[in-house]
Amino acid sequence: MPDLAISYEDVVDAQERLDGVAHRTPTLTSMTADAIVGGQVFFKCENMQRMGAFKFRGAYNALALFTPEQKAAGAVAFSSGNHAQATALSARLLGMRAVLVMPNDAPGSKVAATRGYGGEVVLYDRYTENREEIGRRLADEQGLTLVPPYDHPHVMAGQGTAAVELFEDVGLLDLLLVPLGGGGLLSGCAVAAHALSPDCRVIGVEPEAGNDGQRSFRSGEIVHIETLKTIADGAQTLHLGNYTFPVIQQMVGDIVTVSDAELVEAMSFFASRMKLIVEPTGSLAAAAVLQKKIDTEGKRIGVLLSGGNVDLARFADLVKAAS
Repeated sequence: MPDLAISYEDVVDAQERLDGVAHRTPTLTSMTADAIVGGQVFFKCENMQRMGAFKFRGAYNALALFTPEQKAAGAVAFSSGNHAQATALSARLLGMRAVLVMPNDAPGSKVAATRGYGGEVVLYDRYTENREEIGRRLADEQGLTLVPPYDHPHVMAGQGTAAVELFEDVGLLDLLLVPLGGGGLLSGCAVAAHALSPDCRVIGVEPEAGNDGQRSFRSGEIVHIETLKTIADGAQTLHLGNYTFPVIQQMVGDIVTVSDAELVEAMSFFASRMKLIVEPTGSLAAAAVLQKKIDTEGKRIGVLLSGGNVDLARFADLVKAAS
């Protein structure tokens, strides 16, 4: 069994680093959700995290571990939105420069928020340009340290702190469902679950339109796909990471998918029943539970709501069209 990029001790260290900096987000319940799934559902609300998503945890943990020389030069990151905002805010809190490579079709609210946190935004075309190449080039040219959105041990460990808080709040679980893009959140949470609730089955959930994670998990090797079209913009990754994939292979029970229509249904549920704004990507795990993609009868189920950064006009249009 190969050594994994992170251990539970790394997640605990990240939690100490984030103490007093990241919000300890609430865990909410819904009698209606419980009735739908026939079990007890615990929603970990990372849509209420600083900058509106779990990504703050990993970005801050990674930047806080920079050497003095790295801090003096600054960070560069590529992201569809949430990791960009998280890196910009973390850099601001730590007194360093941040350059963010973002697609030109990223939600306007995410681009504006990234700039509002002091980040320098570089736009690119996700369908004709490679964001990783742009990030590496900027790092080489300007002496910046590249902080990938998911395939980085410090990022993974930071994301796992969300699951630590959930287990501390609610105790042992039978199932933990986590949104999946590149695997930073899923791998970090899987490590935490393995340590704190060993019998808990961890399930990753990704968009139906881009099931590279599911295909990778079932084939035993990382599958690369073409750029996908889905309303879950935070999960438009093209492949899992070299660090995240081995953790997922060893510690995740399965990966399931949901459609865009099912994401909108989940968003509508949160808005109408729980008075929560959850972005499409943030609704991935919840949609799988509410649609009973896995057996939930009589089980205690943790669900990560990974973010709430969505243009309100876009949110309203999606929900209205589905009603």
